[in-house]
This record gives sequence, structure tokens and C-alpha cells, in this order.
Amino acid sequence: MGESGDPPAGTPEGGPDGGEDEYRSVVFDESFVRAARLQEFSARERMTDHARAVRRRPALHRGLSRQALLLVVLIALAFGTAIYMGIRHPYPAPQAKRPQPLRMTVIPLAPQGSVPGSTRVADLYAHSPAARFPAGAEGVGLPAVRRTAHFSNSQVRAALTTAREYLIASSLDPDTLTGGSPGAVRLLLDPAQHGQFDRSFAHPAADERHAPTGWLVRFDRARAALADERARVRGTLRAAETDRNALEVTSDHTFVYALRPAAREDGGKASLFTVRRELRFRFDRDDLRTHRAELLVSAARAGPLSCADETASRLRPLLAGQRAKAGGPAATDPYETGKATAVCGSLAASAQPSP
Repeated sequence: MGESGDPPAGTPEGGPDGGEDEYRSVVFDESFVRAARLQEFSARERMTDHARAVRRRPALHRGLSRQALLLVVLIALAFGTAIYMGIRHPYPAPQAKRPQPLRMTVIPLAPQGSVPGSTRVADLYAHSPAARFPAGAEGVGLPAVRRTAHFSNSQVRAALTTAREYLIASSLDPDTLTGGSPGAVRLLLDPAQHGQFDRSFAHPAADERHAPTGWLVRFDRARAALADERARVRGTLRAAETDRNALEVTSDHTFVYALRPAAREDGGKASLFTVRRELRFRFDRDDLRTHRAELLVSAARAGPLSCADETASRLRPLLAGQRAKAGGPAATDPYETGKATAVCGSLAASAQPSP
């Protein structure tokens, strides 16, 4: 017997209870119907307008799905993080580059008698204080490298290596010593100092700012020639941190050169010429990266020289058998501005080769 409310013949086939389970998967809910692109006209609309049975509905304007919105948010966060890290990176921001002019002094040392000489360069070295000095670049060694509070071992080593290369290029290279192009020395300098360097060679002056002999060792090629291309040298290099953004390297080396007269075809007797160079370099992080140095101080004492000779543009050595000119250094006018006071020293006899 059927349930109350059922038709006498039972539930018809295809009714809500008879075939519902079979077609449940193809029953469309209201949201699906509303989203359909095609819509059937009503019977009245078809009779009135003689229109087609269906019409195309405008596409619904939907917002971004949750997945798309999440993707946009993640991309925005990634870009924001990249920009933030680019502005606030863990390394200190480099300070604005300000050119610091090199302060330089060159003090000639006059011999007390005639300059000793010999036809054998080896004998000159053997009887001088430079007898045990290494030859060439071997004498410019690197000290033990130790990191500082704000600079790593590799950064300290880079500063010391650049200072060493500057000493070799400016004090030992034969082309530099004989008045050749100073380009190799210039390449090792911070670009902020190129202007001062170029003016020094274009217009040399004894003003403690623009003397080529403050940047490098250069002999008057009309007066002297190298009797031995490998000079003797001994000295020290020291590195220290001045602040969190800069390293400072101090060098103190004695260079001993064997020279001959340039005009003599037979070469003549050789003699020794000594230069004591004390340099102070500064390296910021950009200098360490570009393998360049900022030269702050250059102090040189060189002889045998005559106090009356000009030493700003090039050194004019006194050679074997020669004596210093009578009189002291060039006159100094205290009323004249822009020029340094002329200074001259006496070369000790112990600094010369013994007979």
C-alpha cells in the first residue's frame, strides 16, 4: 500500500523520487543557470518580437578568484622585499667621494765630499749599507695579513697588495725611473686624484702639491742612466683601520739605485743614489673593489743631490766624482705665497759606499 499523498499508481517514472538519483549529476543549480551565456526568450517575447528562441547574455563581471588574488599579493610582497633589501643592504653606504689632495715633500741630501764610484756595480753595493737589501720587487714584501673590526682578511690583503703595486710601479719600474710615461702609476690612483696628478706633470711646481717627484721617482735622463735595472730595496708595509669605512696603509722603504753618466759612451763609473720614501695610502670600500688607492702623504729624502738644483719635476743626481754646488738650498721669499719653504739636508758619509 502506498504512502499517504502518493498517486494511486505509485510514483511515476521520471518523477522526483523515481529517477532523481539517476539524473542527480546533471541537475543544474540556480547559480549555474544565472551564469549561462545563452538565455531562452519567453513565449510572449517570441510572439511579440519574432525573435530567435535564445539570446546571448552579457558576460558577468566577476572579481578575482582567491587564488589569483593571493598570487598578486605574493608578487607585490616579493617586489617590496627586493626594493627594501636594495635600499637597506647590510653593507655600510659608501660616503660621497671627496678628492683629498696629496701632500708631498722632497728633501735633497747633499754629499759632504765627492761622490764615490766604481766600474763594478756589485762592489758598490757590497761596500754600502744596501749590501743585504733584496733586489727589485722582492724587497717590497707583504706583512702578515690580519682582519680588522670592519674589514675581512681579503680586504686587508687587497689594500696591502695595491700599495705594494704602487711602490713597484712608482719606484722600481725602469721606464718610470728614466722619465717614461707615468700612466701605470696613474692607473693605481683613485680617480678623484687624477686631476692633481695630471696638473703635477703638466705644470710642475715646488708647492707641496704638484711635484712629479712626490708621486714617483724620476731621474733626469739627460744627466743619469741606470747602471743596474734592479734597484736594492728594503722596508715595511702596515695596514690599520681608521674607521668603519676606510683602511690606511703606511709604507716606509729605502731604495738604492746604481747610476752612470748618461753622456758617456763608455758608461763611466757607477755610483749609488738613495731615496727614502714614506707613503700613506687610504682605501675606502670602492677603492678595494676597483684595485686603486688614494695617496694622502708622500715624503722623500734623496741624495746625493745639490741643494741648489730643482727637484720638483725630476731628480738630478750627483754622480761619481762630483761634488755639491757651493751654498745652501734655493732662496725662500717669506712674502711670496703659494710656495713651500726650500729645505735641504746633508747626506751622511756612512750612507755612501766605503772606499
